[in-house]
Amino acid sequence: MRTFDADALECLAAIVEEGGFERAAVRLSVTQSAVSQRLRALEAQVGTVLLVRSRPVRPTGAGRLLIKHAMQMRLLRADLETDLQDLAPGAGAMHEEDRISIAINADSIATWALPALGPLVEEGLPLEIIADDQDFTHEWLREGQVLGCVTTLRQALRGCKVLPLGAMPYVAVASAAYATAHCPQGLTQHNFRQVPFIAFNRKDDLQTEFVGRACGLRRVALSQRFVPSSEGQVRAALAGWGATVVPLLQVRDLLERGELVNLAPQTTLPVALYWHCWNLDSVVIDRLTAALATAAAQALAPPAATGR
Repeated sequence: MRTFDADALECLAAIVEEGGFERAAVRLSVTQSAVSQRLRALEAQVGTVLLVRSRPVRPTGAGRLLIKHAMQMRLLRADLETDLQDLAPGAGAMHEEDRISIAINADSIATWALPALGPLVEEGLPLEIIADDQDFTHEWLREGQVLGCVTTLRQALRGCKVLPLGAMPYVAVASAAYATAHCPQGLTQHNFRQVPFIAFNRKDDLQTEFVGRACGLRRVALSQRFVPSSEGQVRAALAGWGATVVPLLQVRDLLERGELVNLAPQTTLPVALYWHCWNLDSVVIDRLTAALATAAAQALAPPAATGR
């Protein structure tokens, strides 16, 4: 079996994670020329191109395999440092370059996930959280750029294990002033086309799915505005930009205070979430899994109640 230079593997991963050679050189504290040389040496050893020189750079199929290998090497080092800390506190210290990357949907980041991971970060885990839409976070895992993800995908990916976390209920809200002026009767089949909806990005289909469920329609076309932040969507709704479909967890207090109004109180959209991670014997993965599972059990509806 071939062995690969650890510095060259980290170089390849850094180029992709940082989006280019110059920023990778800064992160690795080497010259840009050294970054290029390490990459060329690795490509020569593999016998194929590892990067597509686009903006930002993208890994080829072979590049993705080697990046996943680099991530697994990081995980082994993190497991070792964790074991050393248990045996001799102060003996091990994890470094930023050994970052542990996971992908989590933005709504979970804005509600329940960060408190779950806080204790691990306080203990020194060099964690990197990549945010994406819940229907697409698994692509980061599929490409080997993260070791785990929170996603709506139910089926385990190849080489991975999956754990149901529970259901996150979503509601449609708008500011009290906007609701009074534009939809005093709430969201109906007759007015939803006149209400602009604030979506996370163009991949966000929660707005159309919710309106379809609330109005009993198979297909809906909405006027949408895009704010790529869960917190930003709520702030835009408070500012009167229109309506938005967001987690009940995120807006419960605002609803109780009357700053936001539930436009369809008889309707909720439960979105089932799952934790996928590499199927490896790893202390770090086990601790991440336990932390997320515990927090989800407290914040989300039980997995059996999921409806998506």
